[in-house]
Amino acid sequence: MKNAAITKKDTYLITQKPLFALLLFFVPIAMGNVFQQFYNLVDASILGRFVSEQALAAAAASLSFTGIFIFIGGGFGIGAGVVIGKYFGAEEYKNMKVVIYTALLFGLAMSLILGGIGFSISRLIMIWLQTPADTLDLACTYLHIYFLGMPFVIIYNIISAMFNALGKSKYPLYFLIFSSLLNIALDLLFVTVFDFGISGVAVATVIAQGAACLLSTSVFFTRLKGFSIGKAACFSKKELAKILRIALPSVFQQATISIGLMLIQSTINSFGSQALAGYSVGMRIENLGAAVVIACGAALSTFTAQNLGAKKLNRIKAGYISANIIVAVAALLFFLAVLAFKKQIIYAFIGANCSETAYSVAQQVLVYMSQVMCILGFKHTADGVMRGLGRMKMFTIGNFANIVIRVTFSKCMAPVIGMQAIWIANPLGWSASLILCYCAYRHEIKKLTAL
Repeated sequence: MKNAAITKKDTYLITQKPLFALLLFFVPIAMGNVFQQFYNLVDASILGRFVSEQALAAAAASLSFTGIFIFIGGGFGIGAGVVIGKYFGAEEYKNMKVVIYTALLFGLAMSLILGGIGFSISRLIMIWLQTPADTLDLACTYLHIYFLGMPFVIIYNIISAMFNALGKSKYPLYFLIFSSLLNIALDLLFVTVFDFGISGVAVATVIAQGAACLLSTSVFFTRLKGFSIGKAACFSKKELAKILRIALPSVFQQATISIGLMLIQSTINSFGSQALAGYSVGMRIENLGAAVVIACGAALSTFTAQNLGAKKLNRIKAGYISANIIVAVAALLFFLAVLAFKKQIIYAFIGANCSETAYSVAQQVLVYMSQVMCILGFKHTADGVMRGLGRMKMFTIGNFANIVIRVTFSKCMAPVIGMQAIWIANPLGWSASLILCYCAYRHEIKKLTAL
């Protein structure tokens, strides 16, 4: 039964032309991802220019560890989003509400546990990762403050996934813009005025994430009142099982990648704090381009889930083609921007007086990664369509192969060819995952259209 509050504008992902619908949905997600990466870059810029290269290296050393917790929360949000998207496409709004309440309650409990674990083992992990001695204490200070805000991070990611599942990708963008601007303002206040150093950057991040979490949750529940379907259960084991069936492979994938990145991080750390600072700058800038192409995969997941729920299978095939067109254009634009402005971009974030080692590493990372950006994008569209279809086996296998190849190549080849082995390994792993997921997609879509 149709809900009177739902209009054609709300169902554009299952009614508008696939390329147009995906662009409409993708652009706010991409802009939100870019803003998120942008304020990470501002953190790096402020640390590198106003504190020290050691502080910049400390924040960089922390990223691979915090990433594993963020990705666990993100993987759970993806699972909830796919289930919500299917119910939305099938117009089963009461079940959709049950999934929303269940996901948030479980997510809150999970975030408190993860925050406590992260806080407790931060120093042990940093030592295990061979963090340079001149950055170890700074990294631990940053992490202890960051993990106090873990519930904000995970609940915000879940709420954003829910907005996206309903086709409302503009809302997470608005909250990210607000959070980014607040974070930048607080960074400048705490570091350049109060001289809090790396602690100021960590506190600014927690405050900005907390504000975005509270605001987005409030707006989401206000929007949810528009679905007039009466009371819904606050928790359902059955719906949690559906979420986890999608989420656990995503969590496993994200956690595996994060652990792999931690192993790669230990290789990076062995080259010293100057090389680590340069690698951090190069990868943070590269993440701007990656944020755009990764957003296309996320958009395709929701597009696929809604059209699967609506039983519009031909639109899924057209959406997959459209998503790859968007990725190709975005990757080309990023490559041209790096080609034209790489020196200015690097100096903007590390300063013209940076060490020669830091600049050289940043330039090598940035130039190489801009050349292979399209491979990352095609990998994520293959991931996205498989998540949306709810077919997670090959998705999991493909992403496990990705990180195993990257870690193995980095560890084996870094002593032979140097630090560049770390970024050369990336497209090798991405390509393996892409091939496996694409073959699985072809098999699955053929099976569904034959029914």
